[in-house]
Amino acid sequence: MLLVVAAFIVAFVLLLYMVSPLISPKPLKLNGAHVVVTGGSSGIGKCIAIECYKQGAFITLVARDESKLLQAKKEVETYAINDKQVVLCISVDVSKDYEQVESVIKQAQEKLGPVDMLVNCAGTSLASRFEEVEVSNFKRLMEINYLGSVYPTRAVITTMKERRVGRIMFVSSQAGQIGLFGYTAYSPSKFALRGLAESLQMEMKPYNIYITVAYPPDTDTPGFAEENKTKPLETKLISETSGVCQPEQVAKVVVKDAVIVTMGLFRTIALFYLGSFDSIVRRCMMKREQLKTADKSE
Repeated sequence: MLLVVAAFIVAFVLLLYMVSPLISPKPLKLNGAHVVVTGGSSGIGKCIAIECYKQGAFITLVARDESKLLQAKKEVETYAINDKQVVLCISVDVSKDYEQVESVIKQAQEKLGPVDMLVNCAGTSLASRFEEVEVSNFKRLMEINYLGSVYPTRAVITTMKERRVGRIMFVSSQAGQIGLFGYTAYSPSKFALRGLAESLQMEMKPYNIYITVAYPPDTDTPGFAEENKTKPLETKLISETSGVCQPEQVAKVVVKDAVIVTMGLFRTIALFYLGSFDSIVRRCMMKREQLKTADKSE
């Protein structure tokens, strides 16, 4: 009897997995689209910008270091597929002042049009034993890795809702799925992105805006090299079990997942629950719009 039940569950999950592409949104065409990449001056962020530029996108690179931004701009521009493409650079700390972030995103939209896709890649890491982490670093990592994604997202979401189109990508980490030794400051800041993404997706789905989260493994970037300088032995040994990926490989997967929104095998199990919740959200949205229409007609 247990085998029959198990077989039924497996068959059901596989069916959902096969059906999920049929209910996924249409792929976002990057040719001519405006893509904003935070943390775009190096590492994964720069490679994501290059991958999008190769497909004809207009790019806004956002980062703190202006000199690195200009260097990244030159590199990205070498991958142009037509003479209309533009790479815009914005130097700003996305984790400090929301009004400033909102202002620069508005400037970018005035120059390159409304944002079609936002890739939140700005982040930093720290590996150290809990009692050896300076207390101020818990706050710093939460500001950079979490609020540094909240602020740009908040700055683009209104326009996306008005246009009924958009993609938002949060770049988390494998340490954002599993808590690991040495990452007591880093992991929580990346775990927070999943909660934000899942909650935001429920709000945005009725507006044809889709949220994805990337959980890349250790990747050969300047940030990873800096992290290794203080990484405890235990953390190094854990990291070595999965190897190190190249940022170009990660970028291809991230862009594909953002453009073609797909659902993981075990994620499909939540369809029954999310479907009913989505319908509640949709009904509430329709009711609010009906009330707005009624108020305007009075």
